[in-house]
Amino acid sequence: MTLYGTKFGETAINPLMKITYVYNNFGDPKGYGTSTVYTVNGATSTKVQEQVCKTRTVLNFSNLPTGAITQISGNKRYLTTCTNNMTPANGAGAVIDVSLMDVLYLQMDVPSAQTPKLKSNDANTSNRLYIDGVEVANGQLVDIFTAVPCGQPSKQAWEDGGTTVPAPVSNADFFYTVTGKCDFNQRPSQTVLTQ
Repeated sequence: MTLYGTKFGETAINPLMKITYVYNNFGDPKGYGTSTVYTVNGATSTKVQEQVCKTRTVLNFSNLPTGAITQISGNKRYLTTCTNNMTPANGAGAVIDVSLMDVLYLQMDVPSAQTPKLKSNDANTSNRLYIDGVEVANGQLVDIFTAVPCGQPSKQAWEDGGTTVPAPVSNADFFYTVTGKCDFNQRPSQTVLTQ
């Protein structure tokens, strides 16, 4: 998934942040793996966070480690544990300054899907995005400036195309949390004084 932005008065679309994912090939129903978060500045990508999820089968779900994810499929019980690593160790993750941006949108690339590019600013695919557990309505464009609230976390998710929408957020495949810091104006003043 990539966050793209266009600065005020410009037409160039630039990547600002990206998250990559590699499946752990264990075979669990949800498909956990490794997600890596990068900030992007021009041609330079800087790794700032990585979550590594490992899955195994278990006989039962007793004595679970903190934060364990459990799944049942058929007669198998899957236990997944994830670790988060920040770079640097005390880092804040992907901090993106959008104060100069006029337009922001999210794009999730799913090369194996029937629709390989899902975009928050595309009315045909934005309904695969969930914001705080609510699926974006069919045909609605998402304004990222309002989708990311000031000073509070927003839990978002994407359904990558394997499940027909509308569907509950539990069917989504890619989950993340974002927080906005709103100490800027999104747009320059539209007021013009004339004499």
